[in-house]
Amino acid sequence: MAHIPGGEYLMGTNDPAGSPGDGEGPERQVTVSSFYIDETTVTNEQFVRFIKATGYKTEADRYDWSFVFHHFVSTRIAKTVTQSVADAPWWWQVKGANWRRPEGPGSTFRDRLDHPVVHVAWTDALAYCEWAGKRLPTEAEWEMAARGGLDGETFAWGDDLTPGGKHMCNIWQGVFPDRDTAEDGFAGTAPARSFEPNGYGLYNVAGNVWEWQSDWFSPDYHRAEPRKNPTGATTGVSKSIRGGSYLCHDSYCNRYRVAARSSNTPDSSTGNLGFRCVVDA
Repeated sequence: MAHIPGGEYLMGTNDPAGSPGDGEGPERQVTVSSFYIDETTVTNEQFVRFIKATGYKTEADRYDWSFVFHHFVSTRIAKTVTQSVADAPWWWQVKGANWRRPEGPGSTFRDRLDHPVVHVAWTDALAYCEWAGKRLPTEAEWEMAARGGLDGETFAWGDDLTPGGKHMCNIWQGVFPDRDTAEDGFAGTAPARSFEPNGYGLYNVAGNVWEWQSDWFSPDYHRAEPRKNPTGATTGVSKSIRGGSYLCHDSYCNRYRVAARSSNTPDSSTGNLGFRCVVDA
């Protein structure tokens, strides 16, 4: 785990190119106590140890389905798909998809042990954290760590998405959602230690997989929240997620920006959603 020294930083953004409806702004000074955070998202290999130790069943195991991006569904499995997300038809409800079988029956995680575990709901991530003696980060903690010591920058490494033409994260290139040219080297998840780490030694805080947070999501709570160790709204419908994923593209979802945020319901699972843990210092 990486040690994040306590202190003040500028959280959020005033950039009009952001997503105002998500409550990214205003930019404000926030104080966060020191903590430790996983250098990477939790990997399949780590999650296997948790499952073997506890026998835990994930939400996707219990529901017997999860959401898979349509490009990754085999022709055989595609014939059985009957439902997709109305506002995002590229997400297909695949029976039998879970963390062990990320693309549904016939797929496996075993050739991706060093990749982030996916198809984990917020409740599953919480169970893992409790087993490991850790917890999920607050949004304030996550953004402080993701910034890597940089204040006010668009990305975890600066303001240029591809400095000198170099890819710094695993996101979508091409035409979303039809063609991913994978110019960054990956279509789908990448190993958890891909690309250069940020200033605090954290990998893939932009792209690859979304990361669950402890906060209930609210687009306006933080406008009046305490400026010291904020923890988000006290209640809500969805939990916050941060960092974007391999499906993010500037034509649709440019939420690989460090101030960007989104949300999902606590029992939801998808093929681009994982988590990392923190502990108090």
